[in-house]
Amino acid sequence: MGPIRRPKDCHWSQLVGQRGQIAGVPRTASSANTGESVAVWQSGRSIEQNWTALEEMQRQLRYSSYLVRAFPTNQSYQQRFSVQLAGNSIWIYGILKELHEDGIRYVAFRLVFDFPYRRDRHDEPESDYEAFFQAFGKEIEKFKYSPEGKGFHGARMIWTTVRALSNRSIAENMKHCIAMKQKFPELVAGYDVKKCVEGGVDIPFLFPAGDWAGDGDETDHNLYDAILLGTRRIGHGLTLHKHPPLIDLLKEKKILIECCPISNEVLRLTSSIMAHPLPALLARGVPVAFCNDDPTLLRYGKSGLTHDFCQVLNGLENVGLVGLATMAENSIRWSCFEDQSSSEWLRDIRSGLTGTGVKAARLKDWHMEFERFCQRVI
Repeated sequence: MGPIRRPKDCHWSQLVGQRGQIAGVPRTASSANTGESVAVWQSGRSIEQNWTALEEMQRQLRYSSYLVRAFPTNQSYQQRFSVQLAGNSIWIYGILKELHEDGIRYVAFRLVFDFPYRRDRHDEPESDYEAFFQAFGKEIEKFKYSPEGKGFHGARMIWTTVRALSNRSIAENMKHCIAMKQKFPELVAGYDVKKCVEGGVDIPFLFPAGDWAGDGDETDHNLYDAILLGTRRIGHGLTLHKHPPLIDLLKEKKILIECCPISNEVLRLTSSIMAHPLPALLARGVPVAFCNDDPTLLRYGKSGLTHDFCQVLNGLENVGLVGLATMAENSIRWSCFEDQSSSEWLRDIRSGLTGTGVKAARLKDWHMEFERFCQRVI
């Protein structure tokens, strides 16, 4: 099918304003895109029940993606790029603006590339994600050079594959990732499931692991796999404190833990911030940075990190301003601002402020901002 034409007598309006008013649109499909479904998280639910609820919400989002395509959006938004993120239509420009207002200067999106991407006003999906990355890069540059984006460093994408896929499907997905990395090396930061080294393309690992409160189970064993496969960062790592030898290995290899306090509480992986393993990791000298996890579903529409910082500051007595500053600095030190070999990556992490590359420059900028912040609050 060709592009969808707008009739001259057609009035365009935002779906958010029409929610509940469009005949035939299920309430679950329209509300799932707004964070209203967060109400399903109840303190009495088990971990398994919460994960089941999360999977159901993601299923609703996939269904609603096809609904959203049937309804036009307000003209003022047509200059912004719509991404089908796990079935959810998200305005990249608006997300960058919200994150920047929260004090975030650089962001690496983690996106599962198993969705059909359609260009604006086209009904048929693209055969690959080239148009996606073209629009993604364009919106990043547009925001960086806008008055709202002053001081924003940029954004990249961590290409993610669902582990439950067959080996054949993962291999096909990996080929798409390699192709996009060759065409858009500045936009593809890393890969989730298997390392890609083909045709001169080296895509680093950025794995989630140990993201379940288990002990000796399959999720717990993912920590071993992630470290052995050479990951540069580990998402969650909730069970890492149970493995002292792995902690030593992680510190030796300079691997960062991406800590997601609010997500872990909402999903009942920890009963409260006081029961979170974060203090145990910090006490052992493990490098940690905060990360938001599933912000569309778990954060009432907020995508920043202020809530995570506040939760830790209020709930943990041994994490003060210095501890929060260290974790904020770590988020820069372990960021994938540019493509680097393993030796270059480790060199810049060790050098920090004394380095000469992009990462050192960003660290210097952050330290100057932090000094000004301290002068205001202390």
